[in-house]
Amino acid sequence: MSRRLTALAVRRWQLTHPGGTVTYRDLAADPIPHLDAATGMARLVPAAQRTPAQHASFALTEQLIDEIKRADTVLLGLPLYNYGPPSTVKAWVDHLVAPGLSIGEDGTGLLADTDFIVIESRGGGYGSGTPREGWDHAEAWLPHAVSHTGLQPRFITAELTMAETNPSMADLKPLARESLQRATAEIENLWEARENVA
Repeated sequence: MSRRLTALAVRRWQLTHPGGTVTYRDLAADPIPHLDAATGMARLVPAAQRTPAQHASFALTEQLIDEIKRADTVLLGLPLYNYGPPSTVKAWVDHLVAPGLSIGEDGTGLLADTDFIVIESRGGGYGSGTPREGWDHAEAWLPHAVSHTGLQPRFITAELTMAETNPSMADLKPLARESLQRATAEIENLWEARENVA
């Protein structure tokens, strides 16, 4: 569902930004390497002290942050996996948190000028008053994870997306459709249409 909704958002963005360029990065098909014992310190040690693995990891960090800096808008599809973000999204965020690249010497976030739209899909229901209220740890985590960079995510959420295929959730189909309609309407209203464009 997150792919379907992000595709809708991209079409909406293109409609309202004629001539704009879209850069697509599929974190599932082409995952970002997770930070590990060999690369985890690459963003925290001086260049002269980096190992070859750390140099490669730092170069990827520079590339990913440069993508953010060149973008007016970043659109992230965020499916909820086992109550949290996919590890590929976590790896992407880990690369974005880099002193000197996304965080200034005075602690100022250097990515604050980028509009950050997050379209989240949740198979179940985690809203206020539901039995699993508060179990969505992806939406709670992301604003904190990117806070030092200056990025401020704005969430659009469609939930109960498993209702159409999970027989035990059949009675929730009307609520699922309502949630999808709300998310779709929010996406349609993200950017104002530009009239009289040649």
